[in-house]
Amino acid sequence: MQEAYVIALFLFILFLLLGTGVWVGLALIGVAYVGMELFASGPTGDRMATTIWSASSSWTLTALPLFIWMGEILFRTRLSQDMFRGLAPWMARLPGGLVHTNIVGCTVFAAVSGSSAATLTTVGKMSIPELRARQYPEKMVIGTLAGAATLGLMIPPSLTLIVYGVTINESIIKLFFAGVVPGLVLAGMFMAYVAIYSFVGRDWKPDVETGMSFADKMKNSRFLIPVMCLIAAVIGSMFAGIATATEAAAIGVIGALVLAALQGSLNWSTFTESLMGATRTSAMIALILAGAAFLSLAMGFTGLPRALADGIAALDLSRFQLLMVLLVFYIILGCFLDGISSVVLTMAVVEPMVREAGIDMIWFGIFIVVVVEMAQITPPIGFNLFVLQGMTDHEMSFIARAAIPMFLIMVLMVFVLIWFPELATWLPDNVRQAPG
Repeated sequence: MQEAYVIALFLFILFLLLGTGVWVGLALIGVAYVGMELFASGPTGDRMATTIWSASSSWTLTALPLFIWMGEILFRTRLSQDMFRGLAPWMARLPGGLVHTNIVGCTVFAAVSGSSAATLTTVGKMSIPELRARQYPEKMVIGTLAGAATLGLMIPPSLTLIVYGVTINESIIKLFFAGVVPGLVLAGMFMAYVAIYSFVGRDWKPDVETGMSFADKMKNSRFLIPVMCLIAAVIGSMFAGIATATEAAAIGVIGALVLAALQGSLNWSTFTESLMGATRTSAMIALILAGAAFLSLAMGFTGLPRALADGIAALDLSRFQLLMVLLVFYIILGCFLDGISSVVLTMAVVEPMVREAGIDMIWFGIFIVVVVEMAQITPPIGFNLFVLQGMTDHEMSFIARAAIPMFLIMVLMVFVLIWFPELATWLPDNVRQAPG
């Protein structure tokens, strides 16, 4: 009964602070401070300072701002135009046509960004006008872009996986490689849906693409060479075991700067804009992580995580039943919080019960990412929906309806992961990591 009162108190304070417009990180610190004052003895301020400093000084966390900066640099290059020119000739003759450029383009950019919003904006600003001009169904253009952009959360370098790894003290590189195969499988499921819709959709009447010779296709493919080289440098250095995640992020920043310079997109203005954009995003995430670390400490003093884990264990749920409960829980939570906030806010409570159930934490990281991907396209707070609304001027209801098939495909992906856990565990179990 005491645990119920503690949960009610924490939730009341949290939603009160969030409802008044307080930043998520500061709201978490506020909840934790109240919890420490009520349930712990000793100076709360000293504990808060020590905990926030420890959470902010992690060497592993260094990779986060570097990967964010890499994505910010590439966002200001001609990468989206080049990707469309390189991918379009190969996608045109597939069932579903050029809509596949949304999915493949997002998959490619996700491998050098890590941010869902950056992926959506970069690919969307080029593909939406091109697909509209060719009379592709608007709901397919919008829906596939909303869904495929979430791949930026899974395919390495994923900011969400970095935050998850830091929060539970797991290997970032193992988490990165755990996301590769599931990310590609999810992209394949999106493409399969587009192919099926192209045969059964009544509004599918795009303009017929003119044929292009194999030689011309290869000529256009040269536009993909820069981004493929950058992916090979970042992901390949980790896969080969010669770079840690932080070192790979530094390689990515240097590669992105070189790519921007070669494209003529690098000047003092774009350099400072990318640096300030990365600083703002990194500071926001760091504040959330600091608040979550302090909240975890406060939760420990209340005994709430252990009590909840014991309570779940007493219910004698199977692993599948526990995962279904967590699936529903994170879908509901995702309607009100972004993915990173959902992860750091809940891990203090969820981690003990997941470990108690014997679930692999690397696999669970991919499960979490798939579920918080749904949060990007679920109203009322789905961030991708807001970005698309700004890009297309559609009503939020139209964009949300267009994204529903992608949401259902992600739910199916959760069950695929449960049925075939090796999709997420085989690669990290067989990859050689760089020391340090």
